[in-house]
Amino acid sequence: MTHAYYIGLMSGTSMDGVDAVLVDFAGAQPALIASHTEAIPPHLLKGLQRLCLPGADEINRLGRLDRHVGQLFALAVNKLLANASVTKEEVNAIGSHGQTVRHMPNLEVGFTLQIGDPNTIATETGIDVIADFRRKDIALGGQGAPLVPAFHQQVFAEQGKKRIILNIGGIANITYLPGKREHVVGFDTGPGNTLIDAWIQQVKGESFDRDGAWAASGQTHPELLTQLLSHPYFSMAYPKSTGRELFNQAWLEQQLTPFNHLDEADIQSTLLDLTCHSIAQDILRLGDTGELFVCGGGAFNRELMQRLERLLPGYQLATTLALGVDPKWVEGIAFAWLAMRHHLGLPANLPAVTGASREAVLGGRFSAR
Repeated sequence: MTHAYYIGLMSGTSMDGVDAVLVDFAGAQPALIASHTEAIPPHLLKGLQRLCLPGADEINRLGRLDRHVGQLFALAVNKLLANASVTKEEVNAIGSHGQTVRHMPNLEVGFTLQIGDPNTIATETGIDVIADFRRKDIALGGQGAPLVPAFHQQVFAEQGKKRIILNIGGIANITYLPGKREHVVGFDTGPGNTLIDAWIQQVKGESFDRDGAWAASGQTHPELLTQLLSHPYFSMAYPKSTGRELFNQAWLEQQLTPFNHLDEADIQSTLLDLTCHSIAQDILRLGDTGELFVCGGGAFNRELMQRLERLLPGYQLATTLALGVDPKWVEGIAFAWLAMRHHLGLPANLPAVTGASREAVLGGRFSAR
C-alpha cells in the first residue's frame, strides 16, 4: 500500500508540551498513524514565558531559545518515529508551527514571530521541514491566523449542515462551516486556557485545573467578569487574532487589583466564565442553533464544557471525536496537512478568515540535505 506520510508539530500558546503526529494523507481523509507529546523542560518553559513579554537582552535570548526549541521539536519527531517504527525516508516532510513569541498583526507594519529553528529540526531528524506558515499571509495583508480553519473546512464540513469547530488551547478560536467554502469564517475569540492556567499556577503551583474542579468550587464574581469582558478585543469585528500580547499574567494582575478581597477559587471561576462567555457571545453572533464540535485541551475540561452547554442551549455540543478525529491531535494534524499542501504547491489559507488579499502557498521549505 502506498503511503503519504507527513509529520505535524504544534506547540501552542499554553506551552503545555510539543505535540507531534504522524499522518497518512493517502486516503480520502487523513489517518492518524502515531502521536507523541514531548514535555517542555522547566528552564526552557521559563525562558519562553519571559520572551513573550518585552524585556532586556531580547535578541540574544531569542537566538538561543530558537535553537533550543528546534532541538526539542527534533527530539519529539525522533521519538515519534521510533514509537511508530517508521523511518525518516518514508516521511515526505515535517510541518512545524513553531512557538509563537510575538503576534502583532494589527500594527502599521504587522508581524508575527515563531521560533524553533527549522534548520535544526531538519538536520537532527534528516527530514525536510516546512515552517514559517504565518508570515506569507501577513505579507498579503492578513492576520496570519488562525490557519486551521482551512483544514477544518476540508475535513469537517458537510453540505447542508451548519457546524462550528471550536479549538480551545491557550487562545480559543472558532471556525464557522456553513457548508460553502466561500462563506467559511474563522477567528480567535480570546483567552482559552491561558488565564485559568496562569492563575492556578500562581496560586497552587499546578499546571492546569483538572476537569475545572477548582473553578467549580468557586462562585463567579459578576463585576469582575463584566470588567474582564470590557476588553476592546471582544467587541472587534473579525478577521481578528490575538495571543499572550493582550491576555497575559500582567494584564490579569492589573484587572484583579480592585478585587484583591475575592476568594482565589472565585477568581478561577470568573476566569473560566471569561473564556466561556467570550466564546459563546461570538458563536451566538453567527447563529442561535447548529452543531458545535470542540477540540484542544479545553475539550477535556468538564466544567468548561458544561458551562458552554448552558450558555449555548441551541447547539448540539460534542468533541471532534464524534467526527472521527481525537480532539487532542486536531491542531497537530492540521500542521501536517499544511506541510502536505506546501509539498504539493497548493494554497492553504482562507482569505475570508485571515483577511489576506488572496490565497497562497504557505511556509518555506528547509532541506535536510
